[in-house]
Amino acid sequence: MNISHLTLDSHTLFNPQCPSFSFLRCTSRNVVVCSAKPVAPPSLPPKLATAQSSDGRIGSLSQVSGVLGCQWGDEGKGKLVDILAQHFKIVARCQGGANAGHTIYNAEGKKFALHLVPSGILNEDTLCVIGNGVVVHLPGLFKEIDGLESSGISCQGRILISDRAHLLFDFHQEVDGLREAELAKSFIGTTKRGIGPCYASKANRNGIRVSDLRHMDTFPQKLDLLLSDAASRFKDFKYGPEMLKEEVEKYKRYAERLEPFIADTVHVMNDAITQKKKILVEGGQATMLDIDFGTYPFVTSSSPSAGGICTGLGIAPRVVGDLIGVVKAYTTRVGSGPFPTEILGSGGDLLRFAGQEFGTTTGRPRRCGWLDIVALKYSCQINGFSSLNLTKLDVLSDLDEIKLGVSYKHADGTPVKSFPSDLRLLEQLEVEYETLPGWKSDISKIKNYSDLPKVARQYVERIEELVGVPIHYIGVGPGRDALIFK
Repeated sequence: MNISHLTLDSHTLFNPQCPSFSFLRCTSRNVVVCSAKPVAPPSLPPKLATAQSSDGRIGSLSQVSGVLGCQWGDEGKGKLVDILAQHFKIVARCQGGANAGHTIYNAEGKKFALHLVPSGILNEDTLCVIGNGVVVHLPGLFKEIDGLESSGISCQGRILISDRAHLLFDFHQEVDGLREAELAKSFIGTTKRGIGPCYASKANRNGIRVSDLRHMDTFPQKLDLLLSDAASRFKDFKYGPEMLKEEVEKYKRYAERLEPFIADTVHVMNDAITQKKKILVEGGQATMLDIDFGTYPFVTSSSPSAGGICTGLGIAPRVVGDLIGVVKAYTTRVGSGPFPTEILGSGGDLLRFAGQEFGTTTGRPRRCGWLDIVALKYSCQINGFSSLNLTKLDVLSDLDEIKLGVSYKHADGTPVKSFPSDLRLLEQLEVEYETLPGWKSDISKIKNYSDLPKVARQYVERIEELVGVPIHYIGVGPGRDALIFK
């Protein structure tokens, strides 16, 4: 792009943590152009340079920072949260439930699949908070805690659950399946973990919150109302007095076990902010699944975008600082819904198996496609990301050429100027691609950005240029150490 033909605003933005880039904001095109300025820093031994780069990059993050998904989920947010958590006192979940599946590895390479517990749990000095915006399935939570404890990860005193969080019951999961069956060919493709029905109970104002477990005298009546409502709605949902009795007895035991974990997390979070403690917010799902901004109705039932941080934790917008968007080097989605850059056939299979694209929560194969720059720019616009984490770059290593979906157009060739809400348009539009050469070499052991093949760096920098947000973190493998700080 020739910037001499563009009208520039009155200032150039400079990032002192990334002196090799300056950003010129173009008012005539409403884009940000990232221009490289070569800098020759003093040479350091590779290991020392990498350590200084990572410490400086992480140390500069705001007191309250967040890690959010840019696409349709499964971008690899848990790994970055796990790495960053070593520098934060609190890691907090603000929305979603056990439909999140975050896979992380400890220092010994052992794999952990987390669904409700924040990914900071592997760092022993980190307090994990499950906020008011999360829906909590207690049997699943206790199973997760038991699994962590059996692996030597202490959870006592390290997990706090909001007294305002809503409880997700087994019947919510059953209703989720009944609802999907009812939709037949128009099914959403949910995880069937009961997330939507639980949020529906919350919106209907007959949901049951964690704090209700402290009042077992009224708990049976509230649960009876919920179960009776489900039975009246779904003829295949069988409900009777015996079920209520069993559920109440079960939740009496759960209440006793949960009590040490319950807290007024709104107070905890705001008190921590006053004390200048560093807080990292871990998003579940991603922006393209947002109930408002995603490909509705093929979305989740919460707000995985930036707005969900404040409503899901009870903290003020002004305290939220750096937000890191996590994006795969390609695109995947699970379930139904439009997917403009999807690769069908053997090409999609190649990416699926190279990237092991099978759901952490459900095991379902993910649909795969090229990186969608239009959707990524839309996500960056909504969230105001200060930087991006590009994950799974290594998965593309065997490809002869790699495509970027850079724009959409109508069937008649006229451009589509923004990411559309109209699902019919999303199904019918055509994607215009840029084709870049592949690097055809193993990059999984590379630690420094400058050591990546030139064409791999060109791919990274082209994404930065198109989106207007710097990429500070690059994943080249699943392990903790397989992360390049740029």
